[in-house]
Amino acid sequence: MKVLIIEDEPFAQQELKRLLSVCAPEAEVLDCLDSAEDSVLWLSNNESPDLILLDIQLSDGTSFQIFEQITVSAPIIFITAYNEYALQAFRVNSIDYLLKPIDEPSLRNALQKLTALKQQFSGAPATLSPRQIEQLLQLHKPEYKSRFVTSIGDRIRHINVDQIAYFFAEDNMVYLVTHDRKKYIIDYTLDQLDNLLNPKDFFRITRRYLVHISSVGDVIRYFNSRLKVGLQPPVDDEILISRVRVPRFLEWMGS
Repeated sequence: MKVLIIEDEPFAQQELKRLLSVCAPEAEVLDCLDSAEDSVLWLSNNESPDLILLDIQLSDGTSFQIFEQITVSAPIIFITAYNEYALQAFRVNSIDYLLKPIDEPSLRNALQKLTALKQQFSGAPATLSPRQIEQLLQLHKPEYKSRFVTSIGDRIRHINVDQIAYFFAEDNMVYLVTHDRKKYIIDYTLDQLDNLLNPKDFFRITRRYLVHISSVGDVIRYFNSRLKVGLQPPVDDEILISRVRVPRFLEWMGS
């Protein structure tokens, strides 16, 4: 089985390779791409793979831009952190829709589904019914955190997510900052928080900051296609969003 991986995060690419080596040792990864533009070029100039593992959010937009430019015949397993894209994903030749973080059982089940559908339809792309799509959405629907427990000295309290302005990392610690400017140390990494919080409300604007939409103040265009973001409560750091993150950030702001 020849597999093409389209994913814009290098760590996620490596993790998908590792999971494939466990779930499908016979699989050969043809290439790893990180943008819709590169994917269109690759698919236009190479034979169709047996399977595409496709992240929806890419470095230059969403992967649906690929289907607007070329016809893709290979079966696809979509991979994303955003559940709201599922219906659009299943309008193309999708086999499954996996929410990050991907684990071994989820990928193994998706590959088994691919094998079963190939046998049933003799390799033709499969179409799922609206009821099947609804069942998949319920199966993969994530549970996001609604509150956090913090402690100061002997006092323990809970903080609801709607009270949180942002999280930031500093000196190997992660801090939670509320809208009323209170700061707490929490026992999570930003990577963990990325998967625990609703992506409609929170966005990882830099490696050090994970922010709630209500904390985003002025957004100013900056040198080299970057954005400069002001946060509330204000921070001493200069918050610059990299050019690669800008399309995703702007889409998040308007969602």
